[in-house]
Amino acid sequence: MSEIRRDYVKNKWVSISSNLALKPKDFPVVKMDTSGAPSGFCPFCEGNEAVTPPEIFAYRKGQAEPNSTGWLVRTIPNKFSAFELEGELEEKHIGLYRCYNGLGKHEVIIEAPQHDTDFHELDLERMEMIVATFKLRYNALAQDERIKYIQIYKNRGLFGGASLGHSHSQIVGFPFNPGENVGLPQYYKDKGSCLICDILQQEHNSRERIVYEGEYFVALCPYASRFAYETWIVPKRHTEHFGQLTEAEEKELAWFCKKLSMAIVHSLGNPSYNFMINTAPVNSLYEPGYHWYMEFTPRLLVAAGVEVATGVYINPTAPEIAAPVLREMFEVHSIEAIV
Repeated sequence: MSEIRRDYVKNKWVSISSNLALKPKDFPVVKMDTSGAPSGFCPFCEGNEAVTPPEIFAYRKGQAEPNSTGWLVRTIPNKFSAFELEGELEEKHIGLYRCYNGLGKHEVIIEAPQHDTDFHELDLERMEMIVATFKLRYNALAQDERIKYIQIYKNRGLFGGASLGHSHSQIVGFPFNPGENVGLPQYYKDKGSCLICDILQQEHNSRERIVYEGEYFVALCPYASRFAYETWIVPKRHTEHFGQLTEAEEKELAWFCKKLSMAIVHSLGNPSYNFMINTAPVNSLYEPGYHWYMEFTPRLLVAAGVEVATGVYINPTAPEIAAPVLREMFEVHSIEAIV
């Protein structure tokens, strides 16, 4: 028997197959080579710096010059961005329609110089550089009053929306708040408390959906998961903005990213996936109730007509069944084994 569960964060409904668990081999999406083996010229590979826009920031070996070889993690403008951070936001009306100019900023974080090194294969030191880069660029973009929301995300594999095989993530500064987490401030208005903090408390009491608990973060499969094996990494400390990470939290988040990406790839048959960092709006009228979190969504199914038409996702694997599968992967490998 399925259950229709309420996702209070996004204010949507999800259908969960509570008594069924499709195994990775049962999903209809064919697993493909997501390693991104070179099929031609790759602009992200080390040695091709001249064909990308000038770098914004990079971790480098020694004193290597910008826009040269010798980098470890490199941030550049998206060459094909739909956004330009020039001028001001302008609204235009065309009859009953309205639009804005494409104000905003779109950056790419190239996670390794080598083409054939996947995200989950990066060592812990490199993962820490990536998380530190996310925080640095988040805080830099937040300084511009024209930016109202900052989205950090990764597309891995064809069904995750990746256009290049070379491991990379992206960050977009929007001139408005997309409102995907509108349930957070609404819950605060209704209940007077933080929804994510309340979720953590309830999940801590039951523990059936917790994948792993660290000193600063908890990984859990959310009650109303839209995707099979969807997993959130949630900071225990009530923190509205991702940019408020402490150095100790940065390091533990890097460890969680390493472990969870490994668990998804190895436990679920090397699927495509996305991760997203959901955070509070910036440079906007303050609304209490936001609490940033990171979500990993394996793409084992393609959104079908009912999801597109209604926004109601159908998840064939209950989070109570998904959590133990991923938990086992966390428990098998020690910290030292993944460094």
